[in-house]
Amino acid sequence: MPNRDLAPWTRSRGIAPFARDPFTSFRQQIDRLFDDFLTPMEAPALAAGQDGGVWPSVDVDETEKAYKVTAELPGMEQKDVEVTLRDNALIISGEKRREHKEENGGRTYAERSYGRFMRSIPLDTEVDADKVQAKFKNGILAVELPKNPAARDKTRRIEVKS
Repeated sequence: MPNRDLAPWTRSRGIAPFARDPFTSFRQQIDRLFDDFLTPMEAPALAAGQDGGVWPSVDVDETEKAYKVTAELPGMEQKDVEVTLRDNALIISGEKRREHKEENGGRTYAERSYGRFMRSIPLDTEVDADKVQAKFKNGILAVELPKNPAARDKTRRIEVKS
């Protein structure tokens, strides 16, 4: 049973009337702090990074024969994206540029992210670099990375004995 179930308060009722010790309020504040910190936030498709840059959201699907990486790049064009394979890692990079409209006396409020980005996705199994294919359509980048058959054969299951 989590410690939170033992606390004599809830967010909807506040502190229970029988809990008048000073630590209950402190516990409530600490629990609220952790709840706010650990609550997952919905990330935008092109999120702002720690260094002020941006990076795309990606999905990586692995099958026995290949990796499939899908990246969301809303508002971007194929010419703004570069895809490379280096040291068994897929690197997606590019720049999302802001369209400037000069207006005198107006205010601007912007939540969208702009700037250079680079996303490196390490791959566990060696891929066949000559057969990698990438497609870009409607702001979605899809990269198919077939695994190298020789590298797949190097993996073998080891029986564990008692």
